[in-house]
Amino acid sequence: MTPRGASRPHQQSRPQQGRQNGRPQRQRRQPDPRQPAVDVHDPDGVRLQKVLAQAGVGSRRACEELIAAGRVQVDGVTVRELGVRVDPQRHTIHVDGMRVQLDNSLVYLALNKPAGVVSTMNDPQGRPDLGGIVGPREERLFHVGRLDTQTEGLILLTNDGELAHRLAHPSYEVPKTYLAEVTGPLARDVGKRLRAGIDLDDGPAAVDSFRVVDARPGAALVEVVLHEGRNHIVRRMFDEVGHPVIRLVRTQVGPIRLGDLRPGRARAISGPELGSLLAAVGM
Repeated sequence: MTPRGASRPHQQSRPQQGRQNGRPQRQRRQPDPRQPAVDVHDPDGVRLQKVLAQAGVGSRRACEELIAAGRVQVDGVTVRELGVRVDPQRHTIHVDGMRVQLDNSLVYLALNKPAGVVSTMNDPQGRPDLGGIVGPREERLFHVGRLDTQTEGLILLTNDGELAHRLAHPSYEVPKTYLAEVTGPLARDVGKRLRAGIDLDDGPAAVDSFRVVDARPGAALVEVVLHEGRNHIVRRMFDEVGHPVIRLVRTQVGPIRLGDLRPGRARAISGPELGSLLAAVGM
């Protein structure tokens, strides 16, 4: 009890939950994060897991697991239901953030160009060319960038004009890796000079990275990475630092590696490898 004359302790009124103006307030339904906010289902389409499997992402079962794990997006919407159908001609699909190419008319090839082959599909002078390696095809393929006649290694062929444009455009800064056999012994500051930048006739040029792979009397094998695409850029840079190139091989373009592809042979680029190439240029 509270003695007379003593003030009662202040009692805080409890907030009335769920009431507004004396009336019960309806509870708002929270959106289910497992349900897409946008309906991407196309009743006349193809089951999503089948589309993924046909695109080379994996087996049908593996694709179902990717969907259930929330790793697949259709038009930016995460899909977890196995019954969703999509239109491959209309929808854009990504797996783990990488786009899945659904257009079967588009071709992507990695080719190992030997020395002595010119970087053109059909040489008017009759010299060995890229077209002679891939043979007659229904698609009109074109090469992404070029390698000079004596440079060997990886060159990409495609009929995807947008991808070719982005890979060649300097704003996307797609890295290219080369193995260069140069005259030696190497001066100690060669790597530092190449990373800092070399003044060439058409402007400065620099490598992104430089490392010595092997060295022997009279020669050295080095790896350089750069995103420049000017003609003879690697050869001219090494000429400028006093170590002319003896042999030059391009081993990688963006995420695509030459690997064990034999000279004069080509292979298809598909599945996750293609997805990583598209992602490298924001597609």
